Amino acid sequence: MASTACIPPVPAPQGAVGLRQRARGALLGLAVGDALGAPAENMKPSEIRARWGRITGYVADRPAGTDDTEYAIFSGLLLARYGAALTPVHVETAWHEWIADREEGPFRGAGFSERGTLENLRRGLAAPISAQHRHAWSDGLAMRAAPHGVFAAGRPAEAARLVAIDGSVSHDGEGIYGGQAVAAGVAAAMAGAAPVAVVASALAVVPDDSWTARCLRRAMTAAHRGERAVRSAVVIGGYPWTDLAPEAVALAFGAYAAADGDFADAVLTAVNMGRDADTTAAVAGALAGATHGVAAIPPAWAAAIGPARGTCLPTIAGHHVLEVADLLTGAAEGVRRAVRDPERVPPGREEPRHPTPASINI
Repeated sequence: MASTACIPPVPAPQGAVGLRQRARGALLGLAVGDALGAPAENMKPSEIRARWGRITGYVADRPAGTDDTEYAIFSGLLLARYGAALTPVHVETAWHEWIADREEGPFRGAGFSERGTLENLRRGLAAPISAQHRHAWSDGLAMRAAPHGVFAAGRPAEAARLVAIDGSVSHDGEGIYGGQAVAAGVAAAMAGAAPVAVVASALAVVPDDSWTARCLRRAMTAAHRGERAVRSAVVIGGYPWTDLAPEAVALAFGAYAAADGDFADAVLTAVNMGRDADTTAAVAGALAGATHGVAAIPPAWAAAIGPARGTCLPTIAGHHVLEVADLLTGAAEGVRRAVRDPERVPPGREEPRHPTPASINI
């Protein structure tokens, strides 16, 4: 893997699409993709076609984000509170205070990686030991990685560093790499990078010989031939679980690349490939939303996304992804002000100007 210290930042956003619009596009795009993909989760394309034909919009009566959206809000609020000073202790404490030590929603903590993490934390294990469970390679970090790319807009290496800290409590190995690829890709897209540069930024932060990198390269080779080719190149045939981080992340980037970054095409391509469709569509939506901004999301899709219901994480109920996007851009602007005027804010003390950390209520 190339040293992240050697990965150059992407130029700051230019043109009509501003940072706030890209941030809102990334996180609303994540929630939209999650809601579109949820009914198709764990399904094969043939099963999707038999039930709905080709999915071209919401097929649920009350579309809403799943654990993907709620965990992304969780990570976004945590990052807005601590910014670049985030540590594994901060993350572990938040898992205890906001999830492990409280009553859980009906999702019971969400997927395999979250269940394993919560069980370890409740047994008294601390990071990184808390991440040593059978599903540390899952896409549970990838699904909550986009906020790190939003905060570190134009700085893929910093996004990868921060998401690895976030993931240290719950993931290891390929699970971390998947999260880093997503965070770095969103960070590049936030700066207006073209899809090819977004993918290159993702590949630059993971080891060249990792399963994640190999799957990403296979997806990119197949992307010009469409979703069937991407799926054939990436999916682990015969494996019963669909939340493999290398597979899910590659499917998401493959959908994004096959659509050349177009929001609707990217998300629907991910949905109709099935497998872990809520996560793959959420990641594709975050990438495409950051690329083109919130205006690229079809209004009818955007309008369906309300505040989180707390179905998985009751402490997240009432928070909206757009609120988190605004918090993160405010926090990032505080960091940029500190860099421009280092005497104004002491190093390591950068905080968002509004709202203050104390006002981020969980």
